Amino acid sequence: MKGPADLIFYVLAAMTVGSAILVATLRNIIYSAVALLFTFGGVAGLYVLLSADFLAATQLLVYVGGILVLIMFAVFLSNRISSVKLSNPVHFRLPAAGICLVLFGTLAYTAVSPAFALKARVTYQPTTAEIGELLMTRYLLPFEVASVLLLAALIGAALLSRPDRPDVARPDMEEPK
Repeated sequence: MKGPADLIFYVLAAMTVGSAILVATLRNIIYSAVALLFTFGGVAGLYVLLSADFLAATQLLVYVGGILVLIMFAVFLSNRISSVKLSNPVHFRLPAAGICLVLFGTLAYTAVSPAFALKARVTYQPTTAEIGELLMTRYLLPFEVASVLLLAALIGAALLSRPDRPDVARPDMEEPK
């Protein structure tokens, strides 16, 4: 090993791959969603090591802060709607293991066989200032249109998930005849 950056990379890579395997193999969907949190966090850490600070922040905000929370709310809302036990059934373990072994062999051969040319070390250049300036000048209109569209989708989702919607007849609230 060359230094602490290599150790951090290996820890992040192991955490990302290990938690991704847990997402696919755990039977409880809540535990799978928690493992997905660590997968997304590991990917954000790998972006930090690649000096992609904007991508790391976006990974944390969009995937961990948005998508994962949305998945958790969907799981909890669907659990309340029906009394079916939520699980993540594991099927096709043998074919999946075979495909994974073939993929691992291909990637290992590709990583070991060619001689990679080493480039000179690049100094760290933050990218967020330039991206922020572009978002607030050249791409301001598409940015605001996307935010209004997301707000409309959020309001629609909130209205659809309300339990006391007057336009939907609920079977438990039928009037006796």
